[in-house]
Amino acid sequence: MPPNTTASSGQKPGKSGRKKGRRARLVVIVLVLALVAGFGYGGYWSVSTVRASFPQTKGSITLDGLSGPVDVKRDGNGIPQIYASSAEDLFMAQGYVQAQDRFYEMDVRRHMTSGRLSEMFGKSQVKNDEFLRTLGWDRVARKEYDTKLSASTKKYLRAYAKGVNAYLRGRGSESISLEYAALNLTNDYKPEEWTPVDSVSWLKAMAWDLRGNMQEEIDRSLLTSRLGPKQIADLYPEYPFGRHKPIVQEGRYDAATKTFGQGGSTGTGSGTGTGTGTGTGTGTGTGTGTGTTGTTGTNGTTTSTTGTSGSSALRSQLAGLYTVLDGVPTAVGVNGNGIGSNSWVVAGRHTITGKPLLANDPHLSASLPSVWYQMGLHCTTVSAACPYDVTGYTFAGLPGVIIGHNQAIAWGMTNSGVDVSDLYLEKLSGDGYVYDGKVVPFSTRTETIKIAGGGSKQIVVRETKSGPLLSDRDDELVKVGKKATVDTAAPDRGDGYGIALRWTALDPGSSMDAVFEIDRATNWNEFRAAARSFDVPSQNLVYADTQGNIGYQLPGKIPTRAQGLDGSIPAPGWDSKYRWTGYIAQDELPHEFNPERGYVVTANQAVVDKDKYPYTLTTDWGYGARSQRINDLIESKIKGGGKISTDDMRQMQLDSSSEIARLLVPKLLKIDVSDRHVREAQKLLEGWDYTQDADSAAAAYFNAVWRNVLKLAFGNKLPKELRVKGQCLWVEPADNTGPADEDRKVRECGQRDADQAQPDGGDRWFEVVRSIVDDEKNDWWQTPGTRTDKATTTRDELFARAMKDARWELTAKLGKDIDTWSWGRLHRLFLKNQTLGTGGPRIIQYMLNRGPWKLDGGEATVNATGWNAAGGYGVVWVPSMRMVVNLGDLDKSKWINLSGASGHAYSSHYTDQTDLWAKGELLPWRFSKNAVDGTTADTLVLKP
Repeated sequence: MPPNTTASSGQKPGKSGRKKGRRARLVVIVLVLALVAGFGYGGYWSVSTVRASFPQTKGSITLDGLSGPVDVKRDGNGIPQIYASSAEDLFMAQGYVQAQDRFYEMDVRRHMTSGRLSEMFGKSQVKNDEFLRTLGWDRVARKEYDTKLSASTKKYLRAYAKGVNAYLRGRGSESISLEYAALNLTNDYKPEEWTPVDSVSWLKAMAWDLRGNMQEEIDRSLLTSRLGPKQIADLYPEYPFGRHKPIVQEGRYDAATKTFGQGGSTGTGSGTGTGTGTGTGTGTGTGTGTGTTGTTGTNGTTTSTTGTSGSSALRSQLAGLYTVLDGVPTAVGVNGNGIGSNSWVVAGRHTITGKPLLANDPHLSASLPSVWYQMGLHCTTVSAACPYDVTGYTFAGLPGVIIGHNQAIAWGMTNSGVDVSDLYLEKLSGDGYVYDGKVVPFSTRTETIKIAGGGSKQIVVRETKSGPLLSDRDDELVKVGKKATVDTAAPDRGDGYGIALRWTALDPGSSMDAVFEIDRATNWNEFRAAARSFDVPSQNLVYADTQGNIGYQLPGKIPTRAQGLDGSIPAPGWDSKYRWTGYIAQDELPHEFNPERGYVVTANQAVVDKDKYPYTLTTDWGYGARSQRINDLIESKIKGGGKISTDDMRQMQLDSSSEIARLLVPKLLKIDVSDRHVREAQKLLEGWDYTQDADSAAAAYFNAVWRNVLKLAFGNKLPKELRVKGQCLWVEPADNTGPADEDRKVRECGQRDADQAQPDGGDRWFEVVRSIVDDEKNDWWQTPGTRTDKATTTRDELFARAMKDARWELTAKLGKDIDTWSWGRLHRLFLKNQTLGTGGPRIIQYMLNRGPWKLDGGEATVNATGWNAAGGYGVVWVPSMRMVVNLGDLDKSKWINLSGASGHAYSSHYTDQTDLWAKGELLPWRFSKNAVDGTTADTLVLKP
């Protein structure tokens, strides 16, 4: 998120008090210059603000509310392991310790989830707050806490909040974190007490980033301004089930009993659900849809939108909506086409230890500090009263462990991508909206947004049966809705049109219960029972236990839709037949337990074959490049007679082989290149093994070629709403239906941020190119000429032009001498503080940010250091952590975080894991008390 913390007037500290009237930006610069210089007040602030905010990690501290002493043992990387005799003490201590290291991050998060960023960062965040208030995450979280969560969960949430508040008590904000020193110069902001709802709200932010295919819904509709149904279908090819295996391969849906059964698996332990039936499919047909009466959905399915999806009204609404969505601060990660995660588990019969190994590396946008916080939570005696002995990755601000292992089981997560959100086009009429031919009044509420530096703004939130009216948050959307023309199939114009959001996370749920239930589960049945509470976000859950069992479960509150609807494009809100019809029953959700093959791989690919399951989970899976590579790596080891080790799992996580390079390089090498400089670059590809190492010149050149192939074949043909901001082209007007006319061309500039533009180069684009690569005269290979280049009419002509463009692009970026080229010089990671590090003065950014790191890997590889081909080569998302759990000896498990335990910019643990992470190394992950004691560097005792 990029708050401008210097937008409002501020105050400068001085011996005689604060003087008003200076611009805040100048004040912050003065402060920082003083800090850097280290004299006068600079010396005072550098000691009192920087060092005083570091956590106490030794000795003892008395905390009111504890029932007994708690030990906090930190290793050499500052990672804490907490030991308490009661569950409430355990979670109270967790709150205290996380606040020690990460309270500023926690505070920003809760202001984001409640739509109160303006209270911290001023008027620059009002638009974000308006949108977040419209979603109402904190209101839903309050309902969850009041009506849905179990008594024990609420008890733990209160204990956690008590621990956070014990840390805050008696502290000035500048002694909590460096960032508050800058904020206190622009306003009189003081952190409030933590509440249980603050923790629950964070799950909504996580769900937002993992909400499914909303972006694809928007993009497909925006494409209609430039492309026809067949062209749009080309850009959303069918999932390649014949080439890339789904997650569930042996389970089966039994139509007679409406349960998902194992279908013939063997192994120890016991699961739930039976049945070996072949299930029933739901044929999708091959409709094409024409004109403005329909849009071709993924897999060739035609979905009607009663004449509105192709209209200028919807396109304009969605373009504005994208602008609003893009402004919302990134909570967990980028929700884009290329992003995903890896997690897999291998049964003991294929491992060196004879027990399962489980690996996980979620791919999220890079942030500083990392979104993850490593921690262990241990009851000194595990019992019914205190059942926790768990360690792993947590979110600062949330009690419990999200991903990790306890004394009996381990689990990992990847985003399932199932479609749990739909956009609805609403027909507005006066103080209401049209629904089944009648005008229904809006549900409304008034929200007051307080702004740092003084003032406030009130907004009215309107909701329909479909959900909150997102289009109310942009005046331009309202104007467009009032003026838009529609065809005769839609209701009369009236007062215009709007966009509403239906999303499962806007209904109160019980995901917070699931966190604690999974943390204390000891077998497959308990794990699956816990997964029933995990309603949002829907994640692929992989499982292993110390008894030798492995498994997979898809949890979540997943909607069902009327026949013929698949959620791939916005639907008419004025017709009840387009509403959700219910939710998939938990017993019908896909799962596997001890599959015969002996492993399970999840990497955002299709969950189950579409012909073996009656429900549409989504039309927008990841296309399986990463998942199939992991499958192949496991299979090659098994078929070679080898056994898989912990280090083998680590090496698989680092695999950077490029699937698209394997397809295209042989064709690129066959092209006769006349320019000696381009030919020199072409020769880099000879003998290349398609591995994208940071020091590889071949990887640098190929990825530049790939970027230019996409730009020429597709990018320049997309509407401005999908292209990179500032990228301008002379194009035919979108409404031109006649022959091409050079005199009518207009200059259109792209509107998207570089990290969200299309074509992003992910594995969807692999499939797009794969489907036409042998059709050498396909229309997509045709590009117009320029002053320096002839028009292309064939694949090889376009490839040759892309090779030339790539040569000169890299010459400009890396120099003429190809011997100095390397992928890492292009593919760099910068870690940025997500508030002042992106929106503050440069010198503040210098203090808070770190980097760059030159990285291996790339787009849609297992080592998914993602980059956006439309925007450039810089790293956009990363494996946010990596772990390998050894169920044979938990003390021999390994883990690493993107940054470090601390959120304090000058702590030794701010980025102390990043160098190791960049090299692909893992730290020892001790679990047993003796092992933890052996690596403890500091011990803090919290006393009642």
